[in-house]
Amino acid sequence: MPSPSLLWLLLVSLPCVWAQGAVSRTALEAAGIKSICALTDAELTSREALPIPGVTARAGLASPTRSPWIVANGWRFTRHPGTKYVYEVPAGKAALAAAEGFAYGADAVLKIDPADLKTLGEMLTFLEQLPAADLPAIADLAVVDDGSATTGEVMNLLARRNLLFEVVKAPSARFRINIAVGGREYPAEEAGDPSAFALKIRRQLTDEQRSVRVYGSEVVICRLTGDAGRIRLHLINYGGREIEGLRIRLRGAYRDGEAHVAGAGRLPLADHVVAGGATEFSVPRLATYAVIDLRPGR
Repeated sequence: MPSPSLLWLLLVSLPCVWAQGAVSRTALEAAGIKSICALTDAELTSREALPIPGVTARAGLASPTRSPWIVANGWRFTRHPGTKYVYEVPAGKAALAAAEGFAYGADAVLKIDPADLKTLGEMLTFLEQLPAADLPAIADLAVVDDGSATTGEVMNLLARRNLLFEVVKAPSARFRINIAVGGREYPAEEAGDPSAFALKIRRQLTDEQRSVRVYGSEVVICRLTGDAGRIRLHLINYGGREIEGLRIRLRGAYRDGEAHVAGAGRLPLADHVVAGGATEFSVPRLATYAVIDLRPGR
């Protein structure tokens, strides 16, 4: 258990941190970590444990031609937004976990390795300094949640392909595509191959009608939020290596914006083009996490 002298200092929208081992509050604050929590074992156990985010190898699937297998939790947060979560992450993963939880507004506790104090402190400082933006999520299609593991895996694959969805209890007239696994249009047998199923949905939606597309990387997952006056794009890099010149396409016309990039600060967007009902631009650098803010207009 953490030292009883630690205080619950949870900041809105920031993950709460529980350091493993004998880490003093002074050491946490020296690293810039203000969101400190003291939880009992029972309180931690009551939270849903999350897989460690990142890219992982899968037994029997290693191949230079296969797409990387991304472990990401955004679909879980989207499916169960009111659930309380806990990350228990090894050294090197705390900053990624913090960025992921923040991007989706998750109620998450981070149980970290003391070796990550510096990098986590830098990430939390970056997150705390971001301009405020409480914007609703943007989705291109709906998934009718029947509570099954199969539907959950469909959500997982859609999220990893950056096919933005909203979870609904029944088909919604707001969406052209409503995925209800087990029905005539989306039989359970097809959903048994989630990768092929996600490709089917992408073809139904069409790339032209997707709100966001990422070029040149298979390890960046997006979350798009916005309203009539502003949008915010979250970019999470699960690959562990910095990406240069990541190209993004957004449906709609948006004026020049700016990128807030963890580890690099505010950067201008490069090669900004508005044409054919879409906006394209490049993000100069992306290590772990970035936020892009734009406003409508040419």
